[in-house]
Amino acid sequence: MYDLSGKVAVVTGAGRHRGLGEAMAKRLAAEGASVVITDIGAAKGTQFSSEHIGMTAEMAEIVAEIEKAGGTATAHVCDVLDEAQVAAAVKKAVDTYGRLDIMINNAGIGYLMSGILDLEQKDWDAVLNVNLRGVFFGVKHAAQQMIAQGDGGSIINTASQAAKRGFAGAAAYVSSKHGVVGLTRTAALEFGPHNIRVNAICPNHVTTGLGAWQNEHFSAAGGQGEDEYMAAMQARIPLGRVGLTSDIAAMAAFLCSDQAPYVTGQNLDVSGGEEMH
Repeated sequence: MYDLSGKVAVVTGAGRHRGLGEAMAKRLAAEGASVVITDIGAAKGTQFSSEHIGMTAEMAEIVAEIEKAGGTATAHVCDVLDEAQVAAAVKKAVDTYGRLDIMINNAGIGYLMSGILDLEQKDWDAVLNVNLRGVFFGVKHAAQQMIAQGDGGSIINTASQAAKRGFAGAAAYVSSKHGVVGLTRTAALEFGPHNIRVNAICPNHVTTGLGAWQNEHFSAAGGQGEDEYMAAMQARIPLGRVGLTSDIAAMAAFLCSDQAPYVTGQNLDVSGGEEMH
């Protein structure tokens, strides 16, 4: 549907099955792009446990699945907290495939959740640093490469419905995603003269692996069963269902394609109508 033949993409936070990053990477590969899949690769303490991050073996499985489907991909370990590692991921794309056309800054934390009075600085810092500082590094180093190439590109940041409204019990997450919106708008202004388009995708709830954890966490916090919690969620979405990873991947493919040459600085709701601004 969107021919991305000859394009080269980096997708951060793409090393988990059922994740948004995996879905976007697979869709770009199916459209003909060569894709560098990155994730942290190994657990690092309680904040970055194997339950929530893409492990090296899982990254390799996703690459194998892309290749089996006829696509081109490689895996690269990258901790987005480290600017040098983000720069190295961009270099990996250039060294392996010759250039960089697409950067999807998807790595994020959506599982360190607590009310403000119980929120510890270490968790605040972890969420803000991964979700916002990590995106900043990705935007910066992708733009540097694209400017050097001289023929534009597309940068996509994964924001959230939480970039558009508040959610009790998620102060750090909400703050980080609001920040991604501001960064996206500013980057679009700065890099527009270089024909680099910068946009953010704002999904509502998607039951990824992380989403399943959120269902359990927030239903318990609200004193509801998961079925009751999910039924209430579906009832407030005009299209009557929660999001799918394929919904987000479809928007990413569109924004990366030649069908969106005049779209930049936008924070696009993919929410079944739950968000309309």
